[in-house]
Amino acid sequence: MMASLRKGLLGLVVAGAVGFSGCAATGGGADVKANVAPDKVVYHINDTEEQAANALRNISNHLEVNPKARIVVVTHARGVDFLFDGAKDKNGNPYNVQVEELKAQGVQFDVCQITLRNRKIDKSKFIPEATFVPSGVAEITRLQQREGYAYLRP
Repeated sequence: MMASLRKGLLGLVVAGAVGFSGCAATGGGADVKANVAPDKVVYHINDTEEQAANALRNISNHLEVNPKARIVVVTHARGVDFLFDGAKDKNGNPYNVQVEELKAQGVQFDVCQITLRNRKIDKSKFIPEATFVPSGVAEITRLQQREGYAYLRP
């Protein structure tokens, strides 16, 4: 009985020491952005401009806690509309300002060319920060399966 009690206490002491050493290695809750590995995330936008507004906010928050994150936004269907030149949110704020800021932080904004063909939209309608991919859904699949990107749909 005494031997098993000692083993149990020893286990608690070892677990506690490991836990404390982990806190020491990260500064015990201090700002650890410098130690964060770069996430690889694809954000999928295919609906309303409200979904786009949510995505842009989520991406800003993501980059705040992990500035090294590699983020690709893939748009298709109605999700491309927020990247139109002159597009504004429901409060009248132009989307291009936030897109430009995120692009400067390395975020990529891809537009599906099949959507352009089906909706008869010319590439010239988009802000310069937009890039074009043959298929939005195929690009999402490629990023997930071949590049190891996590998938988020705001």
